[in-house]
Amino acid sequence: MARVVQKFGGTSVGDIERIRRVAERAARAHRAGDEVAVVVSAMGGETDRLLGLARQLTDAPHHREIDTLLASGEQVSIALVSLALQELGVPARSFLGGSAGVRTDGRHGVARIDAIDPEAVRAALGDGEVAVVAGFQGLGPDGAITTLGRGGSDLSAVAMAAALQADACEIYTDVDGIYTTDPRITDQARRIPRIGFEEMLELASLGAKVLQTRSVELAMKYGVRLHVRSTFLDDEGSWVVPDEEIDMEGAVVTGVAYDRKTAKLSITGVPRGPGQLARLLAPLGEHGVNVDVIIQSDAPAESVDVNFTVSDTELGRAIELLRALPAPFDQCTIQSDPRVAKVSVVGAGMRSQAGVALKVFELLGQAGIPIHLVSTSEIKISCVIDDRFTELAVRLLHDGFELGDPPAV
Repeated sequence: MARVVQKFGGTSVGDIERIRRVAERAARAHRAGDEVAVVVSAMGGETDRLLGLARQLTDAPHHREIDTLLASGEQVSIALVSLALQELGVPARSFLGGSAGVRTDGRHGVARIDAIDPEAVRAALGDGEVAVVAGFQGLGPDGAITTLGRGGSDLSAVAMAAALQADACEIYTDVDGIYTTDPRITDQARRIPRIGFEEMLELASLGAKVLQTRSVELAMKYGVRLHVRSTFLDDEGSWVVPDEEIDMEGAVVTGVAYDRKTAKLSITGVPRGPGQLARLLAPLGEHGVNVDVIIQSDAPAESVDVNFTVSDTELGRAIELLRALPAPFDQCTIQSDPRVAKVSVVGAGMRSQAGVALKVFELLGQAGIPIHLVSTSEIKISCVIDDRFTELAVRLLHDGFELGDPPAV
């Protein structure tokens, strides 16, 4: 007998027929003797519908009330999934995030999980019931409902799996696993049967959409094995496991990720000297604007040029904050380019293999793709390029590193 957490997103519970299918999956595991906790999102499109209702009333809704509103979407889902399970003859009990013991900080809309006390969920499992838990939500210190932000249901599921010491956390989605790159860009993309936490974390943070970054971080911290599978197919899926279970001397590059929601900022005339870069970027950090790839020129002059990237959704805010800087930064020139993308290759094998960066630059250079910025770590190389070259660059890198070939035996 195993203890498993199954997570189903909005697409998986998008209508009554799909909810029945979710219930059948959970019932199958329950009948096999497993203890099953199911974490669900709101039905597909429901969150946007609720936000639309709020915007009909006000242009500046209070974050606390928005969290209360949005959490109702998961409340509908857990009730319907529980009813579907009961109709199949499987005892089930629904739990809101708070009643499942999820405690968060008080930041509405972007809350972080402080702790989970799964006593009530564990008791339901001990009674032979399937516990159906609302993802994306918890209770803040003042007892108010909080939501966890984008991808919060993945985070809820991993955190619940860690608290329950589950054998696995199954993430059901509309794809059948983790791929070497986006199959919509190249039909040569190959499903990865097993990948380590570190590589998966890099891919998620660099634009791969299958798993949310915070959920991979949490799984890595607590050693929660993730099984990414299709809701609609009986497939093998992909496992995300501790790094020590992966052959680090296998493929040099594991996958190619891309992020088109990227913008570049170029600041000229930044005073040279210790601490000046920190003073330039400090307001962005203080206001939650995440700065990614950073390059500073090193020409012998009294001032330097600084180039960096931010999310395209944060570009306007970043420019506003930079323009508000006091002297001497008020003399700087600010230029922006929202028409860029970040393309990255990821692989733990890079640690022991030289020449990966050279090959990336050669592949892009031979195709006439200019590189604006470069960022590297031990297991990734990211290039900021013109957005119009994104799909071509992904295909070139995927083919150039032979990621479409079956893994060597």
